[in-house]
Amino acid sequence: MNKSSIIYIAGHKGMVGSAIWNALKAKGYKNLIGKTSKELDLRNQAAVQEFFAIEKPDVVIDAAARVGGILANNNYPFTFLMENMQIQNNLIDTSLNHNVDKFIFLGSSCIYPKLAPQPLKEESLLTSSLEPTNQWYAIAKISGVKACESIRKQFGKDFVSLMPTNLYGPNDNFDLQTSHVLPAMIRKFHEAKANSEPVELWGSGSPMREFLHVHDLADAVVFALENPFAENLYNVGTGVDLTIKSLAELIQKTVGHTGEIIWDSSKPDGTPRKLMDVSKMANQGWKAKISLEDGIQSTYNWFLEHENSFKQVKM
Repeated sequence: MNKSSIIYIAGHKGMVGSAIWNALKAKGYKNLIGKTSKELDLRNQAAVQEFFAIEKPDVVIDAAARVGGILANNNYPFTFLMENMQIQNNLIDTSLNHNVDKFIFLGSSCIYPKLAPQPLKEESLLTSSLEPTNQWYAIAKISGVKACESIRKQFGKDFVSLMPTNLYGPNDNFDLQTSHVLPAMIRKFHEAKANSEPVELWGSGSPMREFLHVHDLADAVVFALENPFAENLYNVGTGVDLTIKSLAELIQKTVGHTGEIIWDSSKPDGTPRKLMDVSKMANQGWKAKISLEDGIQSTYNWFLEHENSFKQVKM
């Protein structure tokens, strides 16, 4: 990949997009393009087509999405389904029509069936039912994976889909109404520590989850950009998981909260286990580097530096 290639990062201000932007800058890529959602509404097909006609990107990295946790997915199913399909369809179709050299589509481990054999292999896709609480987002992302796969098959284009496990890190969403489990826990334990209160968490604590620092994902994207990939779909993760209870205890220790943890078992647990089989990426020559302990500590440090920006949103 030429360091002067024009690379468009959709969603460059988000947690994933900003990490990719910084990783590419650090590697010497000079022509990075990003537009905020106010500058370019990716749901608007005509606007996307006009943008591509003007900027003529050589590479497109799709890190743009409507994202959220169980609560947000439950409350806004149509929004999660439709907006994600609009965003990715416009980017994928326009990239094909403008003969983009390489397209990297980013999805999520939730594309795999709820009860798929563990660890999750790429070939488990569409073999059984999805987890109901986030099926709307999953179905949208599955359609994006299949769109990229069909382009490879029909047109021989270098379109690659990377499916990261649960992500966390700098620029994460710490809004307790819409955040994922790890940043939500960081904020809950931090505020409970400040107020000398117990922390109440959803579910039983028994489900097992895998977590990948966003800087590792950014490194994987750069790797995919610079190396040929023979297939369309690759899992990106650490290959290591832990229970939600263990995660809570690790975050509690990192934050310094010493109060009680109360588990509300009336709330849904979600998928019992989600561990990625990362052997395909390992065979390509890539693996994650950041430990969960180090990643949580650095993420908490970032949270503390930006704490004032989260004060306005309370449960």
